Amino acid sequence: MSYRTFKRTLGETNLERKCRLLFGACLFPLIAGSFWWYGTQTDQIVVEQNQYVGEAIVDTAMVLAHKDILSDPVIDFQKKKTNSLDKKTNDSLAKLLRKRDFDWVVLRPKNEEGIGNPTETEEFDLIDRWSKVAETLKKDKDIDALNDKEFVGEIKLWEGHFDKEKVVYRYYEPVFSKNGCLVCHRNPAIPVSRADLETGDLLAIVKVEIDAKDTLDKQDDIRSMLWVAAIAAVFLAMVALYAIVRYVIVKPLRHLRDVSNAIRQGEVDKRATIHTGDEFEELGEAFNRMLRQLLRQQDELRVVNTELDGKIDEMAHANMRLFEMNQLKSDFLATVSHELRTPLNSIIGFSDLLEGGEGLEKKQRRYANNIQRAGKQLLEMINDILDLAKIENGKLEVHPSTFGIGTIVATQCDMAQPLSQKKNIDLEYDVSPGLPPMRLDQGKIVQILNNLLSNAIKFTPDGGRINITVRRDEQGDLRLTVADTGVGISESEQQLVFEKFRQGTTVMPGGNAMTREYSGTGLGLSIVRELCRLMGGDITLQSELGRGSEFTVHLPWTLSELPKVESPLAKELLQMTKPRPELSAALPTVETPQNNS
Repeated sequence: MSYRTFKRTLGETNLERKCRLLFGACLFPLIAGSFWWYGTQTDQIVVEQNQYVGEAIVDTAMVLAHKDILSDPVIDFQKKKTNSLDKKTNDSLAKLLRKRDFDWVVLRPKNEEGIGNPTETEEFDLIDRWSKVAETLKKDKDIDALNDKEFVGEIKLWEGHFDKEKVVYRYYEPVFSKNGCLVCHRNPAIPVSRADLETGDLLAIVKVEIDAKDTLDKQDDIRSMLWVAAIAAVFLAMVALYAIVRYVIVKPLRHLRDVSNAIRQGEVDKRATIHTGDEFEELGEAFNRMLRQLLRQQDELRVVNTELDGKIDEMAHANMRLFEMNQLKSDFLATVSHELRTPLNSIIGFSDLLEGGEGLEKKQRRYANNIQRAGKQLLEMINDILDLAKIENGKLEVHPSTFGIGTIVATQCDMAQPLSQKKNIDLEYDVSPGLPPMRLDQGKIVQILNNLLSNAIKFTPDGGRINITVRRDEQGDLRLTVADTGVGISESEQQLVFEKFRQGTTVMPGGNAMTREYSGTGLGLSIVRELCRLMGGDITLQSELGRGSEFTVHLPWTLSELPKVESPLAKELLQMTKPRPELSAALPTVETPQNNS
């Protein structure tokens, strides 16, 4: 039987059938085993009784054999022992033996006359075994001690078993010589006399065969009756179990099932009515209490749901207004940024001309340089805001091209050298040799690297170190790491720095997000993360406060297909205004405005 069939038979059937199968599977081996044990014990008793009968027959046979010999006048001096031997055969024993069909034979060790020689291998083995026992017997008390040894199991003074081919029970018992036996058995007038006979020698083995046909037939009848009784007991127990399970267990459970089905179909007034006075009645009462509680809670939830429907309707309209306002903010930022770039470029250009012109004093030239530097910083902020607006509106596009990453890193590091040298910072880079060309958006790779380098130089104190490493991992992806020995970022703020307009509080006195120790909009890392995700990658950060930071960019080496650019705000709005079936009738239909920025 497979596991699936076994599971279906026991685990996927009804309770009534399962109880009968399990109870029957446990009951039958127990009853069969108990009856088998009883039959085995009965057979053992029969064997023991046959042993006692065999022992009695041996004693009787010895008495009869010695009686005939002792009646001979040649050994008349032994007649006085006859009376003592005759006492062993009382009337009750004789009566018992007359009821049994038996035969007995005396087996002797090897002798010159060839009298009583064994005929079977088993009998030769018995003679050899008991002859070895005889070698240890030197006195009468040694022979008498054999009875004690037999009692404790050290030695076996008899052998008995059923021979089912001849339908007889065979019993063997050895006879050892004592001092009283030497006088007679050394006498040449005695058959099979032994002049060298000593105390403890094996004289003979008495073999008794008892007809066992009636005994075996009765044992078979008893076994048959035991099996019939076992089967009948199991059958009656199964019938009783069927009635008990069906009317005591299954009936209340079926009633509970019917009530549950009726309630599920809408008949909420139904109640369980079980009057058994036991745990099932308590279960029915608990079921009714649970049902009343559920109905009461259902009424309460219906009231709460009505209130929530109104709240959700209000939130949907509020979310729509927030989306429109955020869209308006993005459009405003984009428009203002575009409008500011033109005059800023003019300011930067004229400041370049003014700084490079002749006839300016040193102080005037410094003022022109300040104007130029401030204009470039402001232009950089405006560019960051424009990029962020494009990302939020889903208008940022990816233009993949083939280029060498080593060349990009070397170029950007050379461009950043003046800034790093001004703060006496060691700027080093390490690119794995033999890297194949990449196919990504080169401009966005440059923007990512510039932002990371700018942050590293900005937050690394004088005399620090910046290392850039470029590797290709086992999956064939780019691993670009920018590590510095700057101020570091605490573990609790490592996700904060990737949010828009935020810097870590470790670089902000008093923890004010709008009061920064270092200049910047707080958009650089946010833009870097969005650019990485736009190209199918991500950025990770490992940092320890006061010891520096390590940013690792993970990007695919080749952009197989252009990513689908979506607006995060549009996705959030779609999730917030996702219709619910239970509220579809209550919520009004609202059209999502188009992005025009």
